[in-house]
Amino acid sequence: MKMKKVLVLGCTGSIGSQTLDIVRNMRDSFEVCGLSVGKNENALNELCREFSCEGTCFARDGTEGLERLIDSCGADIAVNGIAGSAGLVPSVLVLKKGMDLALANKETVVMAWPVVKKIAAENNARIIPVDSEHSAIFNLINQAGKENLKSIIITASGGPFRTFDRTQLEKVTVDDALRHPTWKMGPKITVDSASLANKGLEVIEAVRLFDISPDNVKVAVHPQSLVHSLIQTRDGMVYAQISDPDMRHPIFGALVWPEIKENYLKPFDLFGKEMTFYPPRLDDFPMLSLAYECAKKGFSYTIAFNAANEVAVAAFIEKKISFLQIPRIVEETLQNDWTLHPSDLNLVMKADSDARKIAEKVKNRMEERK
Repeated sequence: MKMKKVLVLGCTGSIGSQTLDIVRNMRDSFEVCGLSVGKNENALNELCREFSCEGTCFARDGTEGLERLIDSCGADIAVNGIAGSAGLVPSVLVLKKGMDLALANKETVVMAWPVVKKIAAENNARIIPVDSEHSAIFNLINQAGKENLKSIIITASGGPFRTFDRTQLEKVTVDDALRHPTWKMGPKITVDSASLANKGLEVIEAVRLFDISPDNVKVAVHPQSLVHSLIQTRDGMVYAQISDPDMRHPIFGALVWPEIKENYLKPFDLFGKEMTFYPPRLDDFPMLSLAYECAKKGFSYTIAFNAANEVAVAAFIEKKISFLQIPRIVEETLQNDWTLHPSDLNLVMKADSDARKIAEKVKNRMEERK
């Protein structure tokens, strides 16, 4: 494999840091040619020195700085590990350049898939999923053949509140929600995992990435996080991808795709492992049901779901609302009309802005009633 030049967007976050770990351990295969951060200039400067590359800080340089970096760095592939809706525009800029995109940013697909898919096709750029679940599905479908696919089964750890009843859920704190049992992630995605909003976003993402009906996407709670997802083929057989819960596996897989390469990561050892599966408790974790509804309705409903959730999670982390008020804010926001077809990026951003304003009003009413 020839040396591959890698641009890392969100280089100080969980995905970005693990991408850099891969490069450090496989310098004969990968070279970092560009780095971006949101705000942490000191960390950016240190990493640019370490990898002898260009960098940009979004808080200082804005979209223009990111465009300059993408235009000048000469990357073969970009890893987008930016959290939340802030990752959408960077994805678009990468694809417009004709660069392959290793995508860990769910919001790119949830908010703007029709737009993003068109841009990728027009510029002959490939989108390779990095989320552990979608990476697993992507590889399993490639091996089984899309024509043989019947359904997708996305696994969920269940988060820290998997066994909590309604009374317990009413009392959980921010610190409780941030104690994920198997994955180490940023605060927003960790709260999303606790509420199953993250799994809802992944259902929407799977429907779009793999062009499948929401009725054929299932969720199975799997506390050990060893099976990263499964597919069922037309003959009823179920196939799984299994590895230790380490995001470096799907990141590496995206960096070398379509090849399969040896690496420095620990091979999976099957012996002594326990794997259990349960149906999700939709009544206690309504974010998943709300996501299914949005996946079926389409239009701007998925944009509103994501925007309202971001507003609600931020308020929860700031201790302004309770954990169970997160889905209430999202549900009330979704009761508005979201039938606008987001046919371009401006309409996507308008729907996102409108949903945030509505969610903020709902949140403020809840705060006043406390």
